[in-house]
Amino acid sequence: MSEPIADAEVLTSLTSIESGTISQADKVTQFSAILSRIITASTPEKLVPNLQAFVDSVLADSVGIVASRPILGEFVTTIEQIPDIQTRKKLCVYTIDKLRPRIVSFEEQDSKLREILASVYEAEDDNAEAAKALQGITLESSQRLISDEYRLNIYIRIMRNLLEDDDSTAADSYLNRATLLIHKSTNPESTLLFQLCQARILDSKRQFLNACQRYHQLSFSPLIAETERLQCLSAAITCAVLAPAGPQRSRSLATLYKDDRSPQLIADYSMLEKMYLDRLLSPKEVEDFSQRLKPHQLAKLADGSTVLAKAVIEHNLLATSKLYNNIGVDELGVLLGLSGAKAEEYAARMIEQKRLSGRIDQIDKLIYFDVPGGGLGTGAAVPDSGKEGEKDNKKTGGQADVVVGKQLRKWDENIAALAQEVENITSMLQNEYPDFVAKHLVTA
Repeated sequence: MSEPIADAEVLTSLTSIESGTISQADKVTQFSAILSRIITASTPEKLVPNLQAFVDSVLADSVGIVASRPILGEFVTTIEQIPDIQTRKKLCVYTIDKLRPRIVSFEEQDSKLREILASVYEAEDDNAEAAKALQGITLESSQRLISDEYRLNIYIRIMRNLLEDDDSTAADSYLNRATLLIHKSTNPESTLLFQLCQARILDSKRQFLNACQRYHQLSFSPLIAETERLQCLSAAITCAVLAPAGPQRSRSLATLYKDDRSPQLIADYSMLEKMYLDRLLSPKEVEDFSQRLKPHQLAKLADGSTVLAKAVIEHNLLATSKLYNNIGVDELGVLLGLSGAKAEEYAARMIEQKRLSGRIDQIDKLIYFDVPGGGLGTGAAVPDSGKEGEKDNKKTGGQADVVVGKQLRKWDENIAALAQEVENITSMLQNEYPDFVAKHLVTA
């Protein structure tokens, strides 16, 4: 089926203006009159071809740039007011293509057309094409003055479309550009959208601790609705759960656990509570949690495991260190659902990265955990004095001294605590029964 052509009357009128010897100001007036007539008198089938013919005429070599710029600006405004979305899309695509060879002369008109076209694509949920349309806008120009606020808004809009299209790599490059301008922004909405894009990009890059902090900050913003604030809090909890086990994650978990709003998120709060209290997670709980994760959070890592699986293994290993003072490598593997060798590899990595305090005895296949405040539990051996103790001390390379030192410090702490309790009881007796204390305790 052939494309409809413009009305003969419209073509004749446009040709007469092009070839006429009238002044540029008169051409602007006559083009404006024809544009109004096309909009009001054209049938729906003829509207697009008539306006395309109008664009061709305005951009003709015989029409000077002095006349074509203002009339094209009026044309762009007219397109924006057309209610039919497909008509707007066709006209924007056609005009942008016609402007491409002369983009230097019509940068402002091209920018507005691309913004209109991007809005059309966004309405159609075609975020990839919307991002492409916006990426074509000239933001570094010597032909016109472009404000930093306008650049920032375009960068943010491109980021949002790229993130909706799951292209976080491309979005990251525009985040770097926006970061250089965000401090100049005076618009709270732009700042909020920038922070949201930043959080989502950090999440996509698996920088979960940083993403958790950004999401949690956003959850307090008064500029967004209560339901969206809770969504940000939920995203913060998810990122905290997926973050590598260690002191930094523990602080993030503590902050979220103490947030009064967290219990409202029933599904997330159960996982958060167990993570914060260092409880072992069952496979069923992990499976239920994984159902709510986004695709990039379920992606495979280099070793074939997922981000969630790695986070849960490291958490369970940390939880195990709170339950046991030492454990066999094979027994640890059973707890973690791994082979003994793999469990030892995880423990070694966490100890090396200072995320777990302990040591590995590869000869006896035992892992010793350093318990805060000292204290050894079941199966923790303290060497006896004498020759047997000297042998053990040599074998462990001084580790026995460390263990004994901890026991002595623990003993001292217990004695001090007992003395404090006795002192407290004595003070209470003196306050409640001064006569009894004077008769029995003071004279003793």
